[in-house]
Amino acid sequence: MSKNILITGTSRGIGFELVKLFSKQGHNVLALSRNEKPVFELGLKGVSTLPFDLSNPLDYKRVETFLSLKFKQVDILINNAGTLLNKPFTETSMEDFENVYKTNVFGVSEMIRTCLPFMSKESHVVTISSMGGVQGSMKFPGLAAYSSSKGAVITLTELLAEEYKETGISFNVLALGAVQTEMLEEAFPGYKAPITALEMAEYIFNFSLTGNKYYNGKLLQVSNSTP
Repeated sequence: MSKNILITGTSRGIGFELVKLFSKQGHNVLALSRNEKPVFELGLKGVSTLPFDLSNPLDYKRVETFLSLKFKQVDILINNAGTLLNKPFTETSMEDFENVYKTNVFGVSEMIRTCLPFMSKESHVVTISSMGGVQGSMKFPGLAAYSSSKGAVITLTELLAEEYKETGISFNVLALGAVQTEMLEEAFPGYKAPITALEMAEYIFNFSLTGNKYYNGKLLQVSNSTP
């Protein structure tokens, strides 16, 4: 049975691959990204796109309108969009922190809030975090804003699972290790990750469809390496 899927951060990397995987299996997808062109140009069956900025309140209204008119229900929300800043802490300004948190924390929170009225018993919210946000994991200099923001959404996921446990909606968070994406290349030029964007997308695809049967309010570490 086809499901209605909303994915953020779909212009490249993991999000881009996820859109293709869900479309191939006959699901309906709303792909959100600041740059909608890469997905729009694929012309995939069942895929709708909207240009979307997680830090723009008006864009959430447009998503709400789309959901009211087209989807009526959201079965899976994948909070995949993220911004990565690699900068020494003393050079990381309050504005830098704000920009990272606007996307990685406030954006995730607001997207969940927008989708909740359209969710029901079997719905699944999957938020993509990072190993750098996991307490006790190896930390890397330069990632103060990024890793702390990724820690915030882990706690947010645990809280929401508790707050909405009576509804049957599941909330889980995946802390990814290094994945070979454009974002990683921009932050760490030349670093070669052990997993491709497509390989990780396949894991997230399967988890989002079935993980809520086994998990709720859980952090899963998806990493075969350190980092």
